[in-house]
Amino acid sequence: MLIRESLEAWERDFLSPYAKLSEESKGRLRDEEPCDIRPVFQRDRDRIIHSKAFRRLKDKTQVFLSPEGDHYRTRLTHTLEVSQNARTLAKALQLNEELVEAIALGHDLGHTPFGHAGERALNRVCPYGFDHAKQSVRTVDVLEKNGQGLNLTFEVRDGILNHQTTGMPSTLEGKVVRLSDKIAYIHHDMDDAMRAGILKESDVPRSIGDVIGYTCGERLDHFIHDIVMSSIGRDDVMMSKPVEKAMSDIRQFMFEHVYQNNIAKAEEQKAETLMETLYEYYLKHFDALPADLKARVDKGDPKEQLVCDHVGAMTDRYAISVYEDIFIPKVWMG
Repeated sequence: MLIRESLEAWERDFLSPYAKLSEESKGRLRDEEPCDIRPVFQRDRDRIIHSKAFRRLKDKTQVFLSPEGDHYRTRLTHTLEVSQNARTLAKALQLNEELVEAIALGHDLGHTPFGHAGERALNRVCPYGFDHAKQSVRTVDVLEKNGQGLNLTFEVRDGILNHQTTGMPSTLEGKVVRLSDKIAYIHHDMDDAMRAGILKESDVPRSIGDVIGYTCGERLDHFIHDIVMSSIGRDDVMMSKPVEKAMSDIRQFMFEHVYQNNIAKAEEQKAETLMETLYEYYLKHFDALPADLKARVDKGDPKEQLVCDHVGAMTDRYAISVYEDIFIPKVWMG
């Protein structure tokens, strides 16, 4: 028996009847020979980790633009925290841990530089709009590997596309990641806000703290335990009603005190202007795009989308560097 087949047999014997088994995947966009060692979702996880888009996450903003300090989250550390939450939940619920990890590691691959400020800017100027979840799927389908894409399974792509509040994944593993993403950013964005001096633990309203805790660690632990106890043995992944309401309330609290905070968001308008300026520049200088993107015009991709692909894929640092090269005069050393 191949190693892959023995691992698939283990899934049949030990995973929940509601788990998505690797051998039951709906398949890939393009058929390919299965690996003799790795089941399909493990293979997808490996492809994502080795992708350029994954490596770029280390230099993309999570919430705070260009923070002074080594301990603020980036888009990469956010992704790793989502993955850890998701794996903890999947293991406890006997779901497919490799599927949740692949979805979690890939869910933000299409995110812009400068966090949601960059996303807002491209959505505003591009006639086709810009949504990072859709862009993450486009990244794994057509942009990675010089236009070949990663050829991931349907289940991983579905989980990536539907990881936001507005989406609903088709697998329980996707639902795990969807909740894990929210838990992660509520936890670490508040932790970062406290590090930045924007919030104090005592600022959390008692109506929230009495339900899910008064420290970041308490809240994270409470969320995880509540989801496990509310979902175990069920064909769904959910929170209890009191905790679900507390999560909604604390998200609203975060929007009012952190995400829309004047101190935290002071530089966002500059970032949006930079993104819009780069978009307009490359639209006028389309030949400056990489060759693999320009070649997609012949496949019917509109230029506006390809410019979004290029600008949206940049890291914060690279976007600033390109902007300076194009628009900031060089010092003359004559």
